[in-house]
Amino acid sequence: MERERRTGPAVGAFLGLTFVSTWALWAVLVRATTGAWPRFGETHPVILVAATVLSTVGQVGEEVGWRGYLLPRLTERTGLETASVSVGIIWAAWHLPLFFTPGANTYHQSFPLYALQLTAYSIALAWLYWRSGGSLLLTMFMHAAFNNMKDIVPSLGVAAGHVFTFDSTLVFRLTVLVLWIAGAVLLVRMRHAPRQINGSNAA
Repeated sequence: MERERRTGPAVGAFLGLTFVSTWALWAVLVRATTGAWPRFGETHPVILVAATVLSTVGQVGEEVGWRGYLLPRLTERTGLETASVSVGIIWAAWHLPLFFTPGANTYHQSFPLYALQLTAYSIALAWLYWRSGGSLLLTMFMHAAFNNMKDIVPSLGVAAGHVFTFDSTLVFRLTVLVLWIAGAVLLVRMRHAPRQINGSNAA
């Protein structure tokens, strides 16, 4: 619908602010469950915002591939809900080598939790892509926000005993939980999405 495409930028802004603000919520949840505040990132929020804006263009390669090419084609076959989850799983698998690469920030972290997190991100980005009429600029910006704003409350940091275990920090577990609550809501809203979601067929 034309109305949905016109509201694309507003939808993107709303979704971005919602996901960024949840890091503060997770910090409150950690405080409530453990009695102590989690370790906050040392990077100034203004720098994080600037890094997000400046790194948006750097997401073009992945977003053209995941949302611009793969998501619409899978949606035509399976529907948007299944396609968004499938892209998330493939996206996570793409990053798996980094879990075995010394020096990478995901080295020896929990890959299953990471995959769940990234799949929830994929659902949010698929919803944004659909509701914005196929705007890759918005998904690029959101992708950059995910990469940079996660450091407001760092959720990684404890190496798992094995890459394929669920060992991690409480903050990371809460992160995945909250993301999947949001993802479940978006999946429900995707039930009536068309099989063609980009360009003039995105309504």
